[in-house]
Amino acid sequence: MLKTKLKGNDVSLSGDIKVGDKAPEVEVVLTDLSTKKVGGAKDKVQLIIVVPSLDTPVCATETRKFNEIVGNMNDVDVTVVSMDLPFASKRFCSTEGIENIAVGSDFRNKDFGKNYGILISEGALQGILARAIFIVGKDGVIKYFQLVPEITSEPDYNETLKVLENIR
Repeated sequence: MLKTKLKGNDVSLSGDIKVGDKAPEVEVVLTDLSTKKVGGAKDKVQLIIVVPSLDTPVCATETRKFNEIVGNMNDVDVTVVSMDLPFASKRFCSTEGIENIAVGSDFRNKDFGKNYGILISEGALQGILARAIFIVGKDGVIKYFQLVPEITSEPDYNETLKVLENIR
């Protein structure tokens, strides 16, 4: 079982997933209430950025940074996934100018969190997603997985970009 930390305290997650596993194909709900499939085999490499809530400063910063640095990579399918309602995500995207990447919600069935093993299963944030990054190859296999060790910290952007450059 995967673990992360929240302000130094251990937090258990719902499962276990690793590099080399097939990336489960699940649907997330976009800001216009349509759905998008993430995971599985696609014609592009997928960068799936998972944040607890766009309503927090760290998640907002992370989403803005990824929108800026990977949003123009036409050969990469980029999706930010959170538990935020699509209405809140839409407001965030319009306020913050998030136009280059998709923003999806796992609120309906929590399928993303359950299938990717990063649904927080205890504590104050139980039921939302841990901060993580997945890179899925065109073959549908997870090529990179970064579970951020402290939920309140930003991910390692440089490492993510290095791996992404090597896989593209």
